[in-house]
Amino acid sequence: MTLQRIFITTAAAAALSLSGAVVAFAHAHLVRATPAEGATVKSPPNEVTLKFNERLEPAFSSAVIRDSTGKQIDKADAHVDKTDRTVVRVSLPPLDPGVYTVEWRAMSSDTHKINGNFTFRVGE
Repeated sequence: MTLQRIFITTAAAAALSLSGAVVAFAHAHLVRATPAEGATVKSPPNEVTLKFNERLEPAFSSAVIRDSTGKQIDKADAHVDKTDRTVVRVSLPPLDPGVYTVEWRAMSSDTHKINGNFTFRVGE
């Protein structure tokens, strides 16, 4: 085997190993929310939608929406969308102007759990 062939084989093996490591350490993360993090919306939304970069485990993924006093105000129907398992949806009643907090938790197919929260405002 020539020195060039050994070098190419070693480089290819290293690249494959590293690409596998990147995939192994990749976990779900929130990529988009509607309403968006920190957004001010004029019209009250009828649901909050959270989009993740990976498929989620429905039994361990949900969201809760709270008003400024900390009271849960959503319709308690948070669920992973059956047609797109990267999306969590939760319905809202008619909202008054104010600041609302979205608290979410998610578990990706690789069983890695994550959670987070953000606020959005209704009205000006």
